[in-house]
Amino acid sequence: MRYYSTNKQTPPASLAEAVIKGLAGDKGLYMPERINPIDADVIASLKDKSFHEISCIVAHAFFGEDMEQDTLYNIVKDTLSFETPVVHVNDHIYSLELFHGPTLAFKDVGARFMARLLGYFIGKQGSEQVNVLVATSGDTGSAVANGFLGVEGIHVHVLYPKGKVSPIQECQFTTLGQNITALEIDGTFDDCQRLVKSAFMDEELNRQMLLTSANSINVARFLPQSFYYFNAYAQLDRIGKADNPVFCVPSGNFGNITAGLFAHRMGLPVKRFIAANNRNDVFLEYLKTGVYTPRPSVATIANAMDVGDPSNFARILDLYGGGCEDTHKRITSLISGCRFTDEDIAATIKQVFEKENYLLDPHGACAYWALADNLQEGETGIFLETAHPAKFKETIDRILNANIEIPDKLRAFMKGEKQIRSLDKEFRSFKSYLRKG
Repeated sequence: MRYYSTNKQTPPASLAEAVIKGLAGDKGLYMPERINPIDADVIASLKDKSFHEISCIVAHAFFGEDMEQDTLYNIVKDTLSFETPVVHVNDHIYSLELFHGPTLAFKDVGARFMARLLGYFIGKQGSEQVNVLVATSGDTGSAVANGFLGVEGIHVHVLYPKGKVSPIQECQFTTLGQNITALEIDGTFDDCQRLVKSAFMDEELNRQMLLTSANSINVARFLPQSFYYFNAYAQLDRIGKADNPVFCVPSGNFGNITAGLFAHRMGLPVKRFIAANNRNDVFLEYLKTGVYTPRPSVATIANAMDVGDPSNFARILDLYGGGCEDTHKRITSLISGCRFTDEDIAATIKQVFEKENYLLDPHGACAYWALADNLQEGETGIFLETAHPAKFKETIDRILNANIEIPDKLRAFMKGEKQIRSLDKEFRSFKSYLRKG
C-alpha cells in the first residue's frame, strides 16, 4: 500500500516511510491510497469474535500488504492487553469505555500499536535513532510516553502547555525518565503542535537527526483507533442493539473521529457521527458555514479538546472530496456537531452521576449531552468515554463536592519524581534543545 500526502505535492510513500516520517515533506498528512472494505458477512460475524480477533481483521485491511501476517497479529496482540467495553448508561445511550489501558485513556490503543510498528520498521531497516516528537494537551503524552518507554532506538520528546494539563496527566509522562523527555512549553497546545510541525519542516534539523511524530498526524497512531469502533458494533450486535448506531466523539485534534470515519468507509454500518466540541468549535463553525477558520485555542475543563486548528481536519476534507464543490455537503450529510461550555459540562457530570450513578469525565460529558439532545427515535447512541474521570480529579471533585477514588494505576505514576525541561514557545529554543540532544 502506498500513502499519499493530503497536499499532494510529494511522491507517495511506503507504509514504513509514512510511519517513520510522520508528516509528508509538503506538510501534508499521509493517507492510504485506498481504504479496503471489509465484507458485510465478516462484519455480521464480528459479534462472535474477541477484541483481538476483530482488531486483526481490521489491521489486515490496513497493513496486511506490507508485513507478514504473524508479525502483524503479534503486534496487535501486544497492543491489546485490555478491553474496551460498551456499558449501558440509560435509555438508548451506551458508553464505549476506552480507558482500561495502561494510562487509562483511549490513546493507549494507537500509541502502543505505533510503538511496536515503528520498532518493527526500525529494526528491519537498521535505522539510526528515531526522535519521536509529540505535542499533548493531556492524554496523548502519557499514552505515547508509556507506549514507547524502553523501546530501543527511539527517544520520545513530549511537548505540553505549561499549567494546562491535569496534575495526574502530567505525572504520567514527566516521571518516567529513560528514553522519555518532558518539555514544558510556555504556551498553548497549538504552540506545542506548531513547534512539532516546524521541526519536521526544518531541513537542517532533518539532515542531523531522524524525526517522526506520535500524534494522530501519524498513520500508525490514528488508523488503529478504528479497531474499537468495530469492537463496539460487535458488542451491540450481541445484545441486538446494533441497528442505526450513532457514534458521538469528543473531538479535539479529530484523530479519533477520523478513525471512525475510516471504519464507516470500510463498511461498518454507522448511521451518523456527532462531533462534540467544547468552546474550541472551529469544526462546528465549518459544518454551519462551509468555511474553516482556525484560531487560538481556549482553555477549558475538557483540556484534551482544547485545539484551535485540528490537524486531522485535512484528512476529513480529503476523505470526502478534498475540498471539491460537494465536500461540505458530503461531510454534513454524515457528521453533525455540538458545542458545550464548562458550565454545560459540569452540569452534565453532576446530573448523570446523580440520576444514573455513572461517572463521566469532562470529555465524555460533552459527548453524552450531545447524544441526549440529538438522538432520534430508532437510533442507538454510543459516546466515547475517552479517559478515566480520576485523571481530572480536581475538576470532578469540585463539581460533585466529593473525593473520588484514584485507581492504583494512576497512584503508581504519582509516586515518581517529575523530570521536566522548560522552554519558551519560540522555535529557535526548541531547535537548539534538539540539536544539543
